[in-house]
Amino acid sequence: MSLKHSIKIASGGLKTNKTRSSLTILGIVIGVTAIIMVVSLGQGAENLILGQIQGIGAKTIGIVPGRTPKGPTDVIATLSASLKQRDLDLLSRKENLPHQDGIMPIVFGNETASYEGETYALNIFGGTEMMAEIYDAFPSEGRNLNEDDVRGYADVVILGAKAAKELSPNQSLLGERIKIKGRNFLVIGLLPEKGGSSLFNFDEIAMLPYTTAQSYIFGIKHFNRIVVRADNEANIDKTVEDIKTTLRDAHNITDPSKDDFGIETQADALETVGTILNTLTLFLALVAAISLVVGGIGIMNIMLVSVTERTREIGLRKALGATKKNILTQFLLEATILTGIGGLIGIALGSLLSFLIAFIISTFYGMAWSFTFPWSAAFLGIAVSATVGLIFGIYPAKKAAAKSPIEALRYE
Repeated sequence: MSLKHSIKIASGGLKTNKTRSSLTILGIVIGVTAIIMVVSLGQGAENLILGQIQGIGAKTIGIVPGRTPKGPTDVIATLSASLKQRDLDLLSRKENLPHQDGIMPIVFGNETASYEGETYALNIFGGTEMMAEIYDAFPSEGRNLNEDDVRGYADVVILGAKAAKELSPNQSLLGERIKIKGRNFLVIGLLPEKGGSSLFNFDEIAMLPYTTAQSYIFGIKHFNRIVVRADNEANIDKTVEDIKTTLRDAHNITDPSKDDFGIETQADALETVGTILNTLTLFLALVAAISLVVGGIGIMNIMLVSVTERTREIGLRKALGATKKNILTQFLLEATILTGIGGLIGIALGSLLSFLIAFIISTFYGMAWSFTFPWSAAFLGIAVSATVGLIFGIYPAKKAAAKSPIEALRYE
């Protein structure tokens, strides 16, 4: 018997019991849909986060206080206030960092602002005029910070779109004064609406000169971060080594394992985030794949019931000359066809739902979330569903092929 004829017979058997066939493939549809959605949304999240990291600039190097904890006793080290003005002065010298093309200290925290009876909890971000370029946060109205603001500890602020709207729903705050921690700040700029971000939510931010934020808002002498911009991407590694040498000399550190600072480059951030997201996506996909196994067990149960119900059919086919191989092939094909159809429906449904979720996130939440069709997951879904059909269809198929034609014809 040809394969084409076997497929025709298997398809006829499935059409005879449409309801049962539909319920049988439901488990496969759910499993493949879940895998497609997990992988697609995982890739969307990865593209969003990596895109924002890349937007900071490939030439940007971040210096953070404290060291990476290697055990419970090292946790306190991550809270270190190790980056201070002396470090900033040393890093600013060309003889120490010949390839640096700009340096900016950063302090950040939270504080409540008020204006004419309205209050709003702001994310305070203290820096210099470099903030606008590094984080693509140029005011749409008003002006950016400048060197005079930083040197003069100026009481000026640039507000994010949401923060400005919450403090003054009916009029522009540009040129007005808001109160932060009992101090009046002149609003010199307003940021355009940027939407949510995986790094910062610039809609809820207040950008100040770091000198002002240090002295009047937080009351600290250290920095939460120092950002160094290299003059060329080719000099990133050399600049990193210069930073390490300068800070180790300044902090009297001879053992690199005792560094009280950490250094982050864009390449490091991309690798770290990519690894974390890929691992999480794989884990969730494996969890979703469990439903495929459950669906496979369901197929085996249904096929066993089908074998019992079709005992006379099997006996009649054998009496007309069908071999054990023909019967085995028929029932294996039925199981494979069921899972194959379930896989295709799951791919289509998972892609549609992923597209709708990506559209909702990008439209209503203002995030640059794009839909990505996961080709690898689609091929995996088809391969796994077909394999599940073969594996869980073998036992029912063998049981059908082993039936005696005489006993099968006598079966009531």
